[in-house]
Amino acid sequence: MGNSFGAIGPSSSCAAQAAQIRHYFSPQSWIEGAALEQLKSVAALPGVSSVAAFPDLHPGKYGPTGIAVLSERLHPQLIGNDIGCGMSLFALDMPLRKLKVDGAVERMGEIEAQDCFDPQAALAASGLAPDLFPAALGTIGGGNHFCELQAVEQLLNAGNAEAVDRQGLYLLVHSGSRGLGAQVFGEVDHQAAIATGLDPASEAGKVWLGQHDICVAWASLNRGMIAARAASALRCEAKLVVDVPHNLVRRRGGGFVHHKGSAAVETGSIAPIAGSRASLSYVVEALDGAGPSLGGISHGAGRKYDRATMHGRVGRNRSEREALLRNAWGGQLICGDRDLVIEEAATAYKDAGQVVRDLADAGLVSPLAAMKPLVTYKKAVDGSVDRTRAKPGHAYRSDRGRDRGGRHERG
Repeated sequence: MGNSFGAIGPSSSCAAQAAQIRHYFSPQSWIEGAALEQLKSVAALPGVSSVAAFPDLHPGKYGPTGIAVLSERLHPQLIGNDIGCGMSLFALDMPLRKLKVDGAVERMGEIEAQDCFDPQAALAASGLAPDLFPAALGTIGGGNHFCELQAVEQLLNAGNAEAVDRQGLYLLVHSGSRGLGAQVFGEVDHQAAIATGLDPASEAGKVWLGQHDICVAWASLNRGMIAARAASALRCEAKLVVDVPHNLVRRRGGGFVHHKGSAAVETGSIAPIAGSRASLSYVVEALDGAGPSLGGISHGAGRKYDRATMHGRVGRNRSEREALLRNAWGGQLICGDRDLVIEEAATAYKDAGQVVRDLADAGLVSPLAAMKPLVTYKKAVDGSVDRTRAKPGHAYRSDRGRDRGGRHERG
């Protein structure tokens, strides 16, 4: 049910001798022109036969984010360095009525200090080498990665109400393969891969696929260990609801589907679609329409403005920065970096509600629930755990207050 909207970008017929492009977004979705140009370039890559573009589409380094690409050849650059990155939804055994947000903020600030598992044992139990980046296991990373405590704001499908608990608490974890994926990506001969793609039957193709599969497994385990640490901090237990990667390759028929920022789903499965820390996220069910979309749907709202652009748009003074730490549901942000607070502000992202409407109108998903953010934990940089304790609502470190030019900010 993919559609091409002339008011937004070229239809697939405009890409002569290139792959078919299916657009799963409406004119109501904000799509940057640069992303549409990148989309045409991806469709012209060697071996590519079909491309699906979703409402969260936005420009990336080697091609747009928010796509699924079917190809006979492998294109590692489309997946990028965070191989296996995805989102996992966990249900907590603590009911919403017992939650005190201020207390949860205090406890979740210590997520990565929780000593609740043996990383080498966890790796071995998952069939991975015990020495495979054990120190990074259970860590979130920076950028748009997060661990968020959520509750149901609204049930959207009464016929499938058992999918989520109206009185329950959930963790949504977004993270990937950390240094492992970066290492694998760094070993690729990018000049050759970009020019021709990798033959999956070649030695280089086989090596990358094998390492890719290890990264996907490591990233999934990593999300589970993050949830275990968050649950330990909150003094409860976490049970996996669904784990959905969105940066990976999946074997399909005579080729490989490259998911770049597109959730890899099956008909009947459920998936989270993340909003921002100050907007609703969604839980959806994948429908039969996800077949023509190469088994992909949006994984989140998608960026509207890049990180550099956000400086000067928001957080210009102390009161604006304080406001960024809270949301309309009484939720709070924990973040150790003032720049990241600004760069990840809600206005940096598109409307997740519109993304879900577009996917539903295209027959890809059925919305099940809207989820409100209560506590969002973000970490800016790698390194030792930031044990700085801040008052609720003041959860960034004052000693990180420099603008991008290195000057101290004035509040």
